[in-house]
Amino acid sequence: MTADIAMDDLRGLGQALLSGAIRIVDCTAPLGPDTPLLRLPEDFARNTPGVKIHKISAYDKNGPYWAWNWMELGEHSGTHFDAPHHWLSGKDLPDGATDTLDVQRLMAPVNVIDCTAEAAADPDFLLTAQRVKEWEASHGEIGPGEWVVMRTDWDKRMQDADLFLNMDPDPDHGGAHTPGPSADCMNYLLSKGIVGWGTQCVGTDAGMAASFSPPFPAHNFLHRDNCFGLASLCNLDQLPPKGAILMAAPLKIEGGTGSPIRALALVGQPSVRQTPQPR
Repeated sequence: MTADIAMDDLRGLGQALLSGAIRIVDCTAPLGPDTPLLRLPEDFARNTPGVKIHKISAYDKNGPYWAWNWMELGEHSGTHFDAPHHWLSGKDLPDGATDTLDVQRLMAPVNVIDCTAEAAADPDFLLTAQRVKEWEASHGEIGPGEWVVMRTDWDKRMQDADLFLNMDPDPDHGGAHTPGPSADCMNYLLSKGIVGWGTQCVGTDAGMAASFSPPFPAHNFLHRDNCFGLASLCNLDQLPPKGAILMAAPLKIEGGTGSPIRALALVGQPSVRQTPQPR
C-alpha cells in the first residue's frame, strides 16, 4: 500500500513539474574566473586558486564538430557543498566523503529563515537559537532531516568580490564581516535533527567565527554530527519560509571533502482561479 501511494505521489510530482504547478528555482551562482572565493588569513600557507576554464576545442582544428573545456577549481568554489570530511570534527566518519555519503539525505524540505533586515543593518549579524525559536513560533517547527538556510540576500553582492567577501581592511583585526549563525544556534538546530545548514555568504560560518568559542561552530558542529553545509546560495528570496524542497547534490569525488553543486529548489505555484465571465 505504501509503495502504491509513493508511486501516485511521484506521478503527481511529475505532472506538477510538467504543468508548471511546481516551479524550479535555481539557487546557484555562475561558476567561472570571477567567482568570489574564500580568502584565508596570511598565516595559512595556501588558499583555493581562482577558477580557470581552459578550451580544448570549439568547432575548430582541435575538434571540428564539438566544443569542450577542462577546468581547474577547488572543491569549495562557488555555490558548494561541505561534506563532513571537510572538517577535523568529521574526518573519521566512514560515510563522510562526497563518494560515501547517503544520497537519500540530499533532497529534503527546506526552512528559509529571513534575516535580510538584520544583515543589512549589521554585516556581523548572528542568528541565535532564540531568533530561530521565534521564527518557528510564526512558521512551524523545523523537522528532522530538513534543511535550514539563512536568507540574507548576500548573493546580491556577488558581482563585486570585495563587497561579497567584505574582508576587514585592518590586517591586525583579521576576518570578514559577513552574517552567520551563533554557536547556540547551531547546537539548537542540530538538536532538531536537521540534515544541513546553508548560507548565501562564502562559507557556512559568520565572517568573524574564528574568534568564537568554539571557533567556526557551523563547520565544527555540523560535520561532527555527520551533517552537511551549503555556501554561496542564491535566490533564496524566491523561496517561501516553509513548503519548498531543496536538492543539493555534490559530485561523487573519490574521498571528496566537498563539491560545487547545482542547488535547485521545488516551489509550489499558487493556483490561479478563473473568474467566471458574465454571459
